[in-house]
Amino acid sequence: MEMTLTLQNGIPILQPHGKITGKSVSEFRDRLGLWIDDTNTPSLLIDFADVQKLDSSALGVLVNAHVLAHHHDTEIGLINVSKRINNLIVLTRLVRVFQCFQNAEVAIATFTQRKFSGAIVKHLPTTPP
Repeated sequence: MEMTLTLQNGIPILQPHGKITGKSVSEFRDRLGLWIDDTNTPSLLIDFADVQKLDSSALGVLVNAHVLAHHHDTEIGLINVSKRINNLIVLTRLVRVFQCFQNAEVAIATFTQRKFSGAIVKHLPTTPP
């Protein structure tokens, strides 16, 4: 499975392509985990525009990514979610965990507004290095 990572207004956008099922789920998990660990930003977007299908294992990867992101004080948003994938997210009640946005512009505007209003705060160490 091919995945790309781009930056838009300082917010990383992960763009998987194809189906996230079977063997491609482990690649999705590994790369998503690496990007969450390596990208030290308060938000990350996953763009599902080119994803035709995902299975229950891929949904589990998203939940694990949410937990990992939470430990890094990072918020994950989902963008360009198809009706089929949105139905899975609603049916599994992951809509309570992830915000789904119509497109990157709306998500970036929302995350930027939260950042400047203080809703997303990075915790800094209290002792000097």
